[in-house]
Amino acid sequence: MRSPDATITRGRSVRSTISSTGELRLELAERDVPEPGASEVVVAVEASPINPSDLGVLLGAVAPGTLRPDGRDLVGTVPEAALPLYRDRLDTPLPVGNEGAGTVVGAGPEAAALIGRRVAVLGGSMWADYRVVDAAAVVELPDDVSTAEGAALFVNPLTALSMVETMRAEGHSALVHTAAASNLGQMLVRICAADGIGLVNIVRRAEQARLLRDLGAVHVVDSAQPDFADRLTEAIRETGATLAFDAIGGGSLAGEILTAMERAQPPLTSYTPYGTTVHKQVYIYGSLDFSPTVIDRKFGLTWSVGGYLVTTALGRLGGEAAGRMRARVLAEAKTTFASGYAQTIGLRDVLEPEVLAVFARRSTGTKYLIDPSSDR
Repeated sequence: MRSPDATITRGRSVRSTISSTGELRLELAERDVPEPGASEVVVAVEASPINPSDLGVLLGAVAPGTLRPDGRDLVGTVPEAALPLYRDRLDTPLPVGNEGAGTVVGAGPEAAALIGRRVAVLGGSMWADYRVVDAAAVVELPDDVSTAEGAALFVNPLTALSMVETMRAEGHSALVHTAAASNLGQMLVRICAADGIGLVNIVRRAEQARLLRDLGAVHVVDSAQPDFADRLTEAIRETGATLAFDAIGGGSLAGEILTAMERAQPPLTSYTPYGTTVHKQVYIYGSLDFSPTVIDRKFGLTWSVGGYLVTTALGRLGGEAAGRMRARVLAEAKTTFASGYAQTIGLRDVLEPEVLAVFARRSTGTKYLIDPSSDR
């Protein structure tokens, strides 16, 4: 834990800039630390996870293997076809890091009671030495929750819980989840087991299937196996799942899930070309595959595919549900919502090509934690 320090004036932060000419530049920039306002705190960041959503800001559509050193920075080129996607961020250095945790080392007069306290923060710009944020945006960590454990208590936990809340709100009774061996996927396995919810987990490798079964997952389907479609259909039939959350995004998987959901329904008593009347929904919430989403319609007309963003979902679910989710996350921080990390690195390590290449894979077992205090 860092001691309070009233003399903080400068700090480093990771910045990502896409220029109007298509150059991506990653830098570790030193900036003035703003003076906290009356209700604001200065958090010395000691832990911030690297989430897939962070990599979207950091890299855009640039493959990490194409980055090259330019002095202390890394530079790359955004594919010309993708450049229009970044219209609203061109030539603007963006800070990176959605969430993290650390110690309050300064505060305005209305938030002075938090000085010296360890807190978790969801507010962006967390891959930095210091973060100035309104006191209302921080959550004080319980004594038995370490700063590293508290660093990832927002993005993945709230996303996983919001999936379950959305399922209930939209009248479904079970879920399908892709890329299910991720940290988020493991949390969802624990949530559904505790709450008695049917969950179909889709993975791509045998070792991922073993990991989830060891956690207690009942229905695990490997998309690399030749009988994937039949196994997926049977798992959906057993659980009754009609709602899916897809982290892959590109390719044909969303359509394959909808097809399996249709096949899992009881046969129609009389034929109609429009399929069953059971509504089937797939939400795409990630982009592990940036290729186009392919929907081969073999499942009638009672279905939907849409995007899913946790902040939008929380607003739709309402304040009572959001409060309930936050309370559960804190209560189960060391169990249901515990995150595992392959390695802890410093801020300077983020711009090491060899390190970046590993955590940018977005694959199971490569989740990294940044500790800015380690090389501050």
